[in-house]
Amino acid sequence: MITRRRLLETMAIGSALTVAGGLGLAPAMAQTVSAQELGEVGPLGDVTLGDKGAKVHVIEYASLTCSHCADFHNTTFPEFKKKYIDTGKVRFTLREFPLDPLAAAGFMLARCEGNDKYYPVTDLLFSRQNDWAFTQKPLEGLTNLLKQAGFTQEKVESCLKDQKILDAVNAVRDRGAKLGVNSTPTFFINGKTYRGALSMEDLDKALKPLLGE
Repeated sequence: MITRRRLLETMAIGSALTVAGGLGLAPAMAQTVSAQELGEVGPLGDVTLGDKGAKVHVIEYASLTCSHCADFHNTTFPEFKKKYIDTGKVRFTLREFPLDPLAAAGFMLARCEGNDKYYPVTDLLFSRQNDWAFTQKPLEGLTNLLKQAGFTQEKVESCLKDQKILDAVNAVRDRGAKLGVNSTPTFFINGKTYRGALSMEDLDKALKPLLGE
């Protein structure tokens, strides 16, 4: 459990404990989780992309400080989105699984301004991970980045003090752990578990049979 005190202390002094737990291994399929279990959402709900009636649902549990998660979002995700999400074939959901207080802080900021800002903020933080997650002044790095998304310094600070949002992020993480998530990124594709960063080849192999292609 990431507490508000630990989060604020980390933001104040910087952190050298990011990326722990990220996986760069070839994805391995493990157990299948039921739709009912995966359908339990956190206190703030899911933010999804794509057609809600799509035949396939891809859920990713990620940490904003995980380098392999950032690599997936920066290199594979744009093509995946164009090929499967934008065409209505796949619904995608990113869920919070922060590995450390900095990742929790990033997710809190993504949640702070409502659903419309969720993916713009997470995309920004993944694309500029080195500018905030690996610095001695993470709060300064986050603030400078979030100004690009319309945040003020005061808004950043107030978001990071919001216990309700932190509790919601922790709840999603705890729920993910109960589903078997213990590293990032972890994907559930129609309930089947895939651990590690997925390439487009991996996604094609998993998705095409489900889509009848």
